[in-house]
Amino acid sequence: MNLKKRLRLYVITDRRFKDEVSSVREALEGGATAIQLRIKNAPTREMIEVGKKIRELTREYNALFFVNDRLDVALAVNADGVHVGQEDMPVEIVKEIAPNLIVGVSASNLREAIEAEKGGADYIGAGSVFPTKSKEDARFLGLEGLKEMIESIKIPIVAIGGINHENVGEVLKLGVDGVAVISAIIGAPDVKKATQEMKTIINEVLGE
Repeated sequence: MNLKKRLRLYVITDRRFKDEVSSVREALEGGATAIQLRIKNAPTREMIEVGKKIRELTREYNALFFVNDRLDVALAVNADGVHVGQEDMPVEIVKEIAPNLIVGVSASNLREAIEAEKGGADYIGAGSVFPTKSKEDARFLGLEGLKEMIESIKIPIVAIGGINHENVGEVLKLGVDGVAVISAIIGAPDVKKATQEMKTIINEVLGE
């Protein structure tokens, strides 16, 4: 399966809603194709312990596993990749240190996306497409900004920010390769069911 297809339904953990390991298990049972471990303000040792459990689960379900921000943790848990923001380690340096890791870069405008692609990023996390409460400092990209990025960038684009079951079809029809979701799945009462329903919509728009 190519990278684009493996990025289709990218679920990001958030312990404000549910603990990482149980929510990831449910998301994988529901059909998530990629998982990102995102823990803010936790000890490194704890991140590694949680990351190792998620590594096992993602292998069991043949899903990609990314660690947010922390290259050291990604390497320690043998993740498939790391996702970095504009204030994190530059993608060029990540690639020098860990050339075999898949590297995603957050971009909130076309300039950032172009720089990330030139720097060697493997995919772009584009957003925030809609206003979101999951990330308080998220900068707004909007559907028009996303469309502009899709038309200019060759590497896969995963849309993020405020995406839910009601608006995901609209985002996919613009031509993104996947969507990254936090609250609409991890914040749902039934994570597995929410994932299955999102996956059904994605497959309807992008094909099986």
